[in-house]
Amino acid sequence: MKGWMGKVLVVDLTTREVATRPLDPNMARQFIGGRGLGARLLWDLVGPEIEPLSPENALIFCVGPLTATGFQTSNRFSVSTKSPLTGTVLDANSGGWWGMHFKRTGHDVLIVKGKASSPVYLEINESTVEIKDAAHLWGKTVSETSAALGQDKNKRSVLCIGPAGENGVLFAAIMNDVSRSAARGGPGAVMCSKNLKAVVVQGRVKTEVDDRERFKFVEYEATKMLKANPITSQAFPEFGTAVIMNIVNAIGALPTRNFQQSYFENAEAISGETLTETLLEKNQACWACPIACTRITKTGKGEGEGPEYETSWAFGAACGVDDLEAITNANYLCNDLGMDTITAGSTIACAMELTERGLLNSDLRFGRADLLERMVEDIGYRRGLGDKLADGSARLAARYGAPELSMSVKKMEMPAYDPRGMQGQGLLYATSNRGGCHMRGNMLGMEVLGLPKLIDRMQVHGKAGFVILHQNGSAVIDSLVVCKFANIAVADEYFARALTALTGVEYPTGELIQAGERIYNLERLYNLREGFTRVDDMLPPRLLNEPATGASAGQVSQLEPMLAEYYRARGWDENGVPKPKKLEELGLAELVEVAR
Repeated sequence: MKGWMGKVLVVDLTTREVATRPLDPNMARQFIGGRGLGARLLWDLVGPEIEPLSPENALIFCVGPLTATGFQTSNRFSVSTKSPLTGTVLDANSGGWWGMHFKRTGHDVLIVKGKASSPVYLEINESTVEIKDAAHLWGKTVSETSAALGQDKNKRSVLCIGPAGENGVLFAAIMNDVSRSAARGGPGAVMCSKNLKAVVVQGRVKTEVDDRERFKFVEYEATKMLKANPITSQAFPEFGTAVIMNIVNAIGALPTRNFQQSYFENAEAISGETLTETLLEKNQACWACPIACTRITKTGKGEGEGPEYETSWAFGAACGVDDLEAITNANYLCNDLGMDTITAGSTIACAMELTERGLLNSDLRFGRADLLERMVEDIGYRRGLGDKLADGSARLAARYGAPELSMSVKKMEMPAYDPRGMQGQGLLYATSNRGGCHMRGNMLGMEVLGLPKLIDRMQVHGKAGFVILHQNGSAVIDSLVVCKFANIAVADEYFARALTALTGVEYPTGELIQAGERIYNLERLYNLREGFTRVDDMLPPRLLNEPATGASAGQVSQLEPMLAEYYRARGWDENGVPKPKKLEELGLAELVEVAR
């Protein structure tokens, strides 16, 4: 196999057995790698009878054929598992250097099963796999663990959990290269349930390329596109992802005070422009990335990466906070404890509203920047009220008799785009297979930025087709595995050409996008098998009934007509179940019985 390494590494921590098996070429052809391959392996390994935090759940690390080739942004990897936060199929994606170093050990996949009798870590290189004692690492933060295990991005890369993972926070992240994270949905809690503290990788095995000259030419063309695009060449490098804060706020789509409003009067204070002017030290890039959107910042308390747009929003507008230094410090702490900043900030915002409504007895109030760090730390260590917030906003709000105050879909908190001001985004959230998520085909490009073209953000009819196209394309990008930002400038056909040149397998653009559709349908089937139904494709009542503010004043999400159109366009029945004809068309005929 070219492009793929052709090897799957399986580690059973219960028996301490380590085995290597060949990667099924047909499976690789159909599901590519990363998210797609992870979902297909999870289908076979983890059924509905298995609880997310039981030893029987699998933790699947997958790279893709483009990983470690030097192609633009080819540094990423995916972690697939059953989510402890949502109970859905889950993949969480991360950049940095770990994915590149792991593939250079000569593997496409690492499957971790079982549970060690005491804390351990894995050390993997091209010739050996060792299970080592991690008792001395348990309790250490992410930065402490990474330093103790010799993190050196150019030589060896450390992936680990922090105290949030060790304490079973349901939105605990898996961190790599100190500040990169596979965060959403709680994979860090699954890693903890296996008594696995870290995975250290280093290797020198190169990826074999079928047509190197052709591959290099496509890579050259992609580089030109990234340099020519104003977002990837100027906006992100200069201002980071938070450059869109003022843009989203201006259209009345910035969720504020737990989505009570969609306009934040102090958005400028937490924007990318303000971050650049006040706290930025320099920008930084992941391996093989010319975009360099990462912010290295410094406050009176410390220095580190971030915050990104979603984090600035989650601890900022969502909580009614305009203190950028407090937001940045909360971000540093989340990284070191190892937890998802979106769910952390959104759950704190939910607690603030519960308190203001008299349902929760706490000091939390909108605007209380002084409480952010303490609350983040209490969540990470499950102390006091933090113990309740550590299970996410859906469980918190239900506990206090107001489930409607959780701004989540399938128990995953929605990010920083209000569906009342972006109708397609609401449909995207409702139908996302891992819960409320913008990384399943973000509609920001088409509904706000005009990429690749601008459509009416308030349009309802006809919107489903655009959402489906973005969802299928997103599944491809997550499976190659490359960065979503590269896809802003580089069209799908160039990824198809690169994959063909790399592997020697012909991937016409249409066939590559069909692979994305195959992956999305498989994930849907997984959730149906877990007991999810049409009822779960729903937004919080607030977004359907309470009008937006700002430039979207008076608008609510028109979900129902879009959802019916979406099911038809997907080839699913009125209950959101893929029809046998659609599954046969996608080469998933063996799974037809599940859909009946």
